Amino acid sequence: MKNKIKDLRISKNMTQQQLADLVFVSNRTIISLEKEQYNPSIMLAYKIALVFNTTIEELYGLEENLKNEHKNI
Repeated sequence: MKNKIKDLRISKNMTQQQLADLVFVSNRTIISLEKEQYNPSIMLAYKIALVFNTTIEELYGLEENLKNEHKNI
C-alpha cells in the first residue's frame, strides 16, 4: 500500500533506525514499509502517524488508495 513514510521521515531529517527505535520495530521493518512491501498492523500505523503528527489516513493516503482500488475492479 502506498504511503508517505519515507517523505515524512526525510523531511524530519530522521534515519530509518531512528524511526524504528521510536516505534519499537527493526530498521528492516521501516525499509519494507517504505518500499511498500509490508502493510503494518493498525497499531504500528498509529504509532508512526503519532511520530509525524498526522493521521493514519494521511500517512497512507487511504482516500487515494481507495480510488485506485476501485479503478482496478
